[in-house]
Amino acid sequence: MNNSSLSLAIPQVISNFPLFNICIHTAFTTKNNTQKYSDNMVTMGRTLTSLLLLFSSIVSLAYAKTHYHDFVVQETKVTRLCKTQTVMTVNGQLPGPTLEVNNGDSLVINVVNRAKDNVTIHWHGVRQITTAWADGPEFITQCPIRPGGSYTYRFTISGQEGTLWWHAHSSWVRATVYGALVIRPKQGDSYPFQKPKRESVVVLGEWWNANPLDVIREAMRTGGGPNISDAFTINGQPGDLYNCSSKDTVIVPVDSGETNLMRVINAGLNQQLFFTIANHKFIVVGADASYVKPFTTSVLMLGPGQTTDVLIKADQPPARYYIAGRAYASAQGVPFDNTTTTAILEYKTAPCPAKGLSSKPVMPSLPAYNDTATATSFSTSFRSPKKVEVPTDIDVNMFITAGLGILQCPPTAPASTCQAPNRTRFTASMNNVSFVLPSNFTILQAHHLGVPGVFTTDFPANPPVTFDYTGNVPQSLWQPIRGTKVYKIKYGATVQIVLQGTNISTAENHPIHLHGYDFYIIAEGFGNFNPATDTSKFNLVDPPLRNTASLPVSGWAVIRFVADNPGSWIMHCHLDVHIGWGLATVLLVEDGLEVSQKLQKPPADLPVC
Repeated sequence: MNNSSLSLAIPQVISNFPLFNICIHTAFTTKNNTQKYSDNMVTMGRTLTSLLLLFSSIVSLAYAKTHYHDFVVQETKVTRLCKTQTVMTVNGQLPGPTLEVNNGDSLVINVVNRAKDNVTIHWHGVRQITTAWADGPEFITQCPIRPGGSYTYRFTISGQEGTLWWHAHSSWVRATVYGALVIRPKQGDSYPFQKPKRESVVVLGEWWNANPLDVIREAMRTGGGPNISDAFTINGQPGDLYNCSSKDTVIVPVDSGETNLMRVINAGLNQQLFFTIANHKFIVVGADASYVKPFTTSVLMLGPGQTTDVLIKADQPPARYYIAGRAYASAQGVPFDNTTTTAILEYKTAPCPAKGLSSKPVMPSLPAYNDTATATSFSTSFRSPKKVEVPTDIDVNMFITAGLGILQCPPTAPASTCQAPNRTRFTASMNNVSFVLPSNFTILQAHHLGVPGVFTTDFPANPPVTFDYTGNVPQSLWQPIRGTKVYKIKYGATVQIVLQGTNISTAENHPIHLHGYDFYIIAEGFGNFNPATDTSKFNLVDPPLRNTASLPVSGWAVIRFVADNPGSWIMHCHLDVHIGWGLATVLLVEDGLEVSQKLQKPPADLPVC
C-alpha cells in the first residue's frame, strides 16, 4: 500500500463504551440515606470522570491513523546552476516527499535502496518511544541499507505537534535526501493560535556542483576542510540570484489580508542560516514540533536540524517580495558560502508588469554574516507557552565540551593526507573524545544482545582536564583521543548537561542535536560556564522545549530532560563535517521495569552489517 490510511470506526467504539450502559437510581429518604447519597454521588462522580477520561483516550485512538509510504532511494539527474549531475533522491524528488500526519498517528515507511551507496533514514526529532530501531543513524541504531536492500521503519508520533523533518543519516547522503514531516493537532483539536488561511513548507538546503559524497571523501582523504557549497536552496531551488536559476524560483502565493503559517526547516549540511521576507514580520509560534510563546521578529536564525513555525500577515501593498536566506558564519577565518538563496512571496493581486518587462521583487535587508548579536537575540527569545515541569532534582550531571581539534600526522605520512594547518588533520570531539562509529555491529544491537567489544561505557561525564575553554587554549590540548565511548543512564533519571563550546582551532556556533529526546534549554551564555554565578540565569519556569540547541560561539548552553526512552541515542553537532570528524557521543538509556519502559524487540527485517 502507498500513502493510504487505516482508522478505527467511532460508532463501534461508542456502542461498546460502558458509559452508555449506566443506569442511575436515587431513592434516599432518611438522614443515613442522605449521607449514603452524598457518598454515592462522590463515588459516581469519580467513576464518571474516569470513564470520560477513558472515553477521551479511546476517541483519540479512534481518530489515529496509520500512514503507509514507499521511499525509493535512487540515482536522479538534476540540473542546477547550469550543470546536470546525478544525485541520490527519494522517489526522484528534491526535496523528497512531505509527510503529513496528526499527533498520535503512526507511520510505516518502506525504504528501498536502488542507489549505488549505502543509506539510512532518520526521522529528525521524532521521540521514537521504545522504537529506537527506527531512529536511523548508521551504526548507532541500525546497519546501513545496502544497495538493493530495504528496511521498513515503523513508529508513532506521540505528543508532538508542529514541524519535524526526515533525512539520510549516512555520510553526506542527506545533502539531497531529505524532506518535511508536518504534524498537525489530533483530529478535533486546533492550533493554539489563529487558524491560518493556508500553510506552506520552506526547506532550506545546500547545493554543490559536485557529488557531495565525493566532496567529503576528498576531505577525509586530505585531512583538510571540505569544499564549501556553491549555493543555498529553498525547496530545492537556488533562486533568482544564481546563474540559470530564475525560471525555477519557488513562488509562495498569498492573498491580501490573510494570515498564513509557514514551516521553515534548515536542512543544510554545514551552515546556520538567517532567513527573512522583505517588508514582512514573523510571529514565531513553534519550533522543533513544540509550541512556543508567540513573539515577533523580522529575521530567523536556524542551525542545521532546527525548524521554526511562523505566522505571516499579508499586510503589505500587493506586490512581489523576496524570501531570502544566507549564512550566519560565526567561525573566524573559516571559508563559507556567502551566496543568497531566494524565493518569492507573491500577492495574487500584485499588478502585472508592462509587456516585455519583469516585475522585480522587493529585496530584504539581511544581517551581516557574522551578526552574532542578531542570532543570540533570536535564540534567547524562545519560551514555552506556559509554566512547565522542569526537572529540578538532578540524578545525572554532565559537563560536555564541544569543539574542533587537530591530529598530528606521523612523520612518514604523505603531505597530501595532512592538509590541515601545520601538517595536521582536522578532528573534533566531546570531552576530548573523538567519536568513532562502529563498522561491523551497531551500538543498539550490541547493547541489546550483550555483544562485547563494540563500544565502551567510559565516556567521561566531565572534561578530563579543566582549562580556559574559550580562551587561548594550549596546543597540548588540541589533540583528542579516538574511541567509541558511550555514557550509560538509568531509566527515569533526571539529566542536566552543560554544553560548553571551546576555542580549539576556532570557536563557532554548534547546533547540538540529541536523538530520541526533547529537552528544555534552561540557559545559555558566552564565555566559560560558571556554576557559582550562571545558575542564577536558569529559567525553570517556561524554558523552550527543543531537540536541537544552538550552542553559542565561545559560549555555553544548559539542557535538562528525563531519561524516559530506552535505547542508544547519539548526541552530535548537526554540522555534518563536524560529526564526521567525531563531534558526537552516545547516551545509552537502559530499560525501565515496566513493559512500556522497555525497548521493543528488533524488527525481523533490520539490516545486517
